[in-house]
Amino acid sequence: MIEMIKVGRTYDPDITALSDISFSVETGEMFFLIGRSGAGKTTLLKLICNMETPSNGLIEVAGYNINKLKGKDLAHLRQRIGVAYQDFKLLNDRTVAENIAISMEVSYKKPRAIKNRVRELLDQLQLVDKHDTLTGELSRGEQQRVALARAVANSPRLILVDEPTGNLDASTTKQVMELLTRSNKAGATIVIATHDESIYQQSNHRIMELSNGRISSLTRGGKA
Repeated sequence: MIEMIKVGRTYDPDITALSDISFSVETGEMFFLIGRSGAGKTTLLKLICNMETPSNGLIEVAGYNINKLKGKDLAHLRQRIGVAYQDFKLLNDRTVAENIAISMEVSYKKPRAIKNRVRELLDQLQLVDKHDTLTGELSRGEQQRVALARAVANSPRLILVDEPTGNLDASTTKQVMELLTRSNKAGATIVIATHDESIYQQSNHRIMELSNGRISSLTRGGKA
């Protein structure tokens, strides 16, 4: 699903965010990206979804060189990628339901299907009572869950998640990981950037650690 070969990203005047990044993520894999703040995790996710372009190297997503796609081809691929950003990027003057529905509306899903999917996700994340609440009135933890629901709503082939549990307690973290695991079992490839050791230490998924913009290790979780 994802192939990176010798990818680097620098910013003016001379700041190296990523250097010599080479790895692959298989279709249907759940993959954890860890490292301290500033290690390059968020930049890496932005490169994968083409929010930013690499300074050098090759990035392929679903068999396409994502940085060479344009117009309809790029729009089509982006519809198959769900992203839950660390800063949420919600429409604060829209309701929770409207925010979650957006990705399905642009794919021309039927209104009844959209309504049912929104209800299903709100139920899974214990946000049913927030259906008609403006997202600007939610707590950060609630906004975080809405951002995740929006990312998975359209059942994308690839889901990128940046710090999905940073504002959540243990019980809500469990709900979030159950939702992501459910999406993964349904066939989605998932890349999770996180500081939260509790969500990957006991898994059997691969874990890649970044340090100062470089890969420092690539291991597998400890679960037998």
